Amino acid sequence: MESILQQTIEYITSMDPYEATGLIFGLLAVIFLIKENILTWPSGIIYVLVSLVVFWREKLYADFALHIFFLVLNIYGWWYWVRGKKSPDRESPLDAAPDQSQAKEVPVTHASSGVLTALILISAMGIFLMGFLLESFTDASLPYWDSATTMLSLAGMWLTARKKIENWHFWFVVDVLATGVYYYKGIHFYSILYLVYIGLAVSGYLAWRKTMRVQTSL
Repeated sequence: MESILQQTIEYITSMDPYEATGLIFGLLAVIFLIKENILTWPSGIIYVLVSLVVFWREKLYADFALHIFFLVLNIYGWWYWVRGKKSPDRESPLDAAPDQSQAKEVPVTHASSGVLTALILISAMGIFLMGFLLESFTDASLPYWDSATTMLSLAGMWLTARKKIENWHFWFVVDVLATGVYYYKGIHFYSILYLVYIGLAVSGYLAWRKTMRVQTSL
């Protein structure tokens, strides 16, 4: 136990500044997301920018590409949440929620089964295609595992931006996979970060489910 603690302290004191920054803002982004706080988006943008450096350096090219999309989706999510509830005449069936026409914020809602099925199928095809391309034409490390976290994260991020509660299901799977990948690659604090994310994904789901119950009672 003392040896593990000593190794942890030594790693912290010699930790790469990009990993440290990513750890801090990655945690803040998820904590703010659980609380449905708009600060999740600027925190996420900072996390993405420093992560681009880390993943390029570690030759995790799918993760690098993923975080470029994350940057776009963080900007979109920030805009979507700031815009607030769409007017009733522009409301789509996927976003509909009872008694929410006067809401000032985007409500937490369910994604339809059709949307979820499409996301799963697209993710599966993307994993195999991206994994094959990375394995065949690059020196990427762990191409298929890297592709899995990439495609599932894109699906989760889109659901997050649209404030669909099912985003937490995708993040739970991603967090489990990423914890193993980053530990294997020796990016230990990112591995720790995603291990913490597993618990936060469960907490986030429970918090958003409670919000949905409050919404329906209004």
